[in-house]
Amino acid sequence: MNGSALQSPPRLRLEQLLIRSTALRLQLAQQAQVLAGPLTIADSLCNGLHWLRRHPEWPLGGLALLALLRPRRAWRWASRVWWGWRLWRRGSRWLAAARDRVPTRR
Repeated sequence: MNGSALQSPPRLRLEQLLIRSTALRLQLAQQAQVLAGPLTIADSLCNGLHWLRRHPEWPLGGLALLALLRPRRAWRWASRVWWGWRLWRRGSRWLAAARDRVPTRR
């Protein structure tokens, strides 16, 4: 028996591959359902951040009200925010420098 008798014709092989591809796509869709909840939350957070960027007057107004009603607490929170912002900037610079050091594949 020669090797060509064991091989399926190209059309049959193509159909088998298409069936397998469809099955894999369905399996991926089922497994991706687990991510639907976390991705919905992430989308909501992103939408909220975009809204805050477009409307900075609301958080600033809240901060002004806090500073007016509770000045000591406002100073405490201002120092925490300042510390967080500095940490964010330092981390961003560190990540940018690390990204520049990684060789890119072409």
